[in-house]
Amino acid sequence: MSEAPQIGAPLSKQRQAIEWFHLHRGGIILATTIALASSFLDEHYGAPAMLFALLIGMAFNFMNETPRMAEGIAFCARDLLRLGVALLGLRLTFADVSQLGITPIIGVAVMLVLTLLGGVLFARLFGRSTAFGLLTGGSVAICGASAAMAIAAVLPKKHLKEEDVLLTVVGVTAMSTIAMIVYPMLFKSLGLADIESGYMIGATIHDVAQVVGAGYSVSDTAGDIATFTKLLRVALLPVVLLAVTIIFRKESGGTAGLPWFVVAFIILMIVRNFVPLPEALLSFVNDASRFLLVVAISALGVKTSLQKLFAPGVKGLVLIAVDTVFLLAQAIIFAHIFLL
Repeated sequence: MSEAPQIGAPLSKQRQAIEWFHLHRGGIILATTIALASSFLDEHYGAPAMLFALLIGMAFNFMNETPRMAEGIAFCARDLLRLGVALLGLRLTFADVSQLGITPIIGVAVMLVLTLLGGVLFARLFGRSTAFGLLTGGSVAICGASAAMAIAAVLPKKHLKEEDVLLTVVGVTAMSTIAMIVYPMLFKSLGLADIESGYMIGATIHDVAQVVGAGYSVSDTAGDIATFTKLLRVALLPVVLLAVTIIFRKESGGTAGLPWFVVAFIILMIVRNFVPLPEALLSFVNDASRFLLVVAISALGVKTSLQKLFAPGVKGLVLIAVDTVFLLAQAIIFAHIFLL
């Protein structure tokens, strides 16, 4: 299976990238077409583009069974998502962030720690190991499947089975997909404004893609705040990996830094606040970023098979569901104390 070209690849690899595109363009064209259809529904009928991109994409899940299509779809869901998130840095100003205040930012860190500890406690109650609790709790607390893979990489192999990692990835993806659809309605019913809803979405939904989808289905403001809040959680991933490595210091190894798109997001946000940029450029990047995210969500929908998501059975998902509800409960309590 060929490897998708990474965003920012050297110029010497341009020909290889072009050949890869010609080979796997079907998946990219499919995701782009779904994104265009969803954008049309959004502009003409007020339908949430992100939500419809996910739902329409899921109807084409059978297309993901073709290897060439799957490669292009995976590229959109992974690389274009990261590029779209990185470009969001040019949208966010310090004034936007200041609307959150310091308390919600501290709240993100506190909820992350509590969810990790809760993951370990619940795992022990379910008769599972501390390592499995760190894996499931960390995936819920930080960034879903990506965190699960990163944490699994630094945990000693003897404490985890491959099936444990697969179960966690499948379970957290299922919970995150459900949360993307349900949470915006839940937070609206709690009477939260766009800024508070964005914060809650960013603080509770697991995967970056679903956070983006849920946030922008509420409003642009909610989407911006949700993305920023989510990236705060992602930024804490190296700290968690270091802590896990220390806990298992006699058995584990390896280090990890911030994902490139988080670094790019931070750099672009700094540029946005300290360098005067033409409004035309900011508008273009804003539109480009939003469309890239719709394409990524469309591809995520195509990759999503409800049958496979729930294949491990209800019992296998219970622990991750408990972790998810625990994080949500913390956020609601926090909202009632500090946001409402």
